[in-house]
Amino acid sequence: MAPCKLSKSLITFFTFTFMVSCNLMISSVASNPNSCYTPTTSDIAIDPSDIDPLQFALNIEHLEADFFLIGAIGKGLEDFAPELVMGGPPPVGAIKANLDDLTKDIILEFGYEEIGHLRAIKTTVGGFPRPLMDLSPQNFAKLFDEAFGFSLNPPFNPYTSSVNYMLASYIIPYMAIVGYSRGASASIRLPVAEFTTRLSELRNRLANCGIKDKGIIVPPELGAENQTSVNMLSADYNSLSYARTPAEILRVFHGTGDEHIPGGFCPNGANGANGEIAKSYLSEKPSHLAFKLVI
Repeated sequence: MAPCKLSKSLITFFTFTFMVSCNLMISSVASNPNSCYTPTTSDIAIDPSDIDPLQFALNIEHLEADFFLIGAIGKGLEDFAPELVMGGPPPVGAIKANLDDLTKDIILEFGYEEIGHLRAIKTTVGGFPRPLMDLSPQNFAKLFDEAFGFSLNPPFNPYTSSVNYMLASYIIPYMAIVGYSRGASASIRLPVAEFTTRLSELRNRLANCGIKDKGIIVPPELGAENQTSVNMLSADYNSLSYARTPAEILRVFHGTGDEHIPGGFCPNGANGANGEIAKSYLSEKPSHLAFKLVI
């Protein structure tokens, strides 16, 4: 199959979708709709039941922060905000990626934004040290081989090109970042859309809770109002983002399909303050928490 070449219009679509996917957030409205007041983290009242879910999200925030920062300029979280590392180990295998200037600038911005996310959560509800994370080419290659059902040749390496890096970003739970590039690297012999489909199918298999993830091209019955084949965001029949339980997220995050078995991006398991949520699933009698996260 010929190498994938992306048109300018498709690159624009990928870029827009990538930015939307990375920057979804929940915003609150001040009690006075005409007010310009912006609350700080110290002003936000946190319900005790929200503390564990927010701290659970730190695992993904740490993963994204170091993946973006190191991929963009070869420097990790400890080089920008060592106080947020809290003594946690550096990620395994992450290196500066071979990115074009546009991709590097966008990825670096996302890295800086992840620093802000980590700071906001940790200063509001507390946190824990950065968990050990495996961002090595070998780990990504294993995941991509599993997604396709055979060994890619050469093995997939996220750091060799912009398109490879974007495709690797797409696998991070949820990690849903749609790739774009000026062209494909020599190792890409399949359309980008097929990569996103295979990776979405892998996440669905690992999470084991039906279709909650879709590629950038879908059959109309899975598109918005059953009318579209171009898919910017994975959503349900009413175009509402899917919710995943902590167990579902860990099945993908660990790459094992089992929330009780560590591996994948967190070889020692995801972290968690006072052993809550993530670490509870590694115990002999894991606690199944009822809340859901929209990711």
